[in-house]
Amino acid sequence: MILQPLAPVDGDLPGPVLTEIAALYATNHAFFELSGDFPDPGRITVEQVAASLADELSRPGAEILLARSAGRLVGLATTLAHHPDPASGDPDPWIGLLLIDATAHREGHGRAVATLVEERFRAAGRTGLRLAVLDDNPRALAFWQSQGYTAVRRAKDRDLGRDCTVLRKALRAP
Repeated sequence: MILQPLAPVDGDLPGPVLTEIAALYATNHAFFELSGDFPDPGRITVEQVAASLADELSRPGAEILLARSAGRLVGLATTLAHHPDPASGDPDPWIGLLLIDATAHREGHGRAVATLVEERFRAAGRTGLRLAVLDDNPRALAFWQSQGYTAVRRAKDRDLGRDCTVLRKALRAP
């Protein structure tokens, strides 16, 4: 498994990669029904995905990491170097989204991507990592808890005001 940062070319995201990412998003229509991120989760378009990714990348310290296994895009992770609200006082980086191809769930890709993201932040000297899980997504909560994340507080998400649980994991030196 390798992680590759998604890098715009002349300010635009490459078309073939966008097509791959849109296909990845389309496999996860159940998650997007739950999250409400797209108006019709059964018909997510390349244009919608491009706009969503551009919005993510517009945030300071944001990165989108593409996860490939045997050359195939199996997932992606969006990360933030710092909490999006500087007044929060939160010193930890965040995982904004971990999305794995739904046709490859339960094959260990989610665990592998989460570990690689943690290793990137650990190598950068970060001591903790946070994320928020929508309260109506118990499978995601169970996944993150199985990875060693613990709940630190309840909150509303910044974009849509959805109820969520904020989790944190200490990143200890190996």
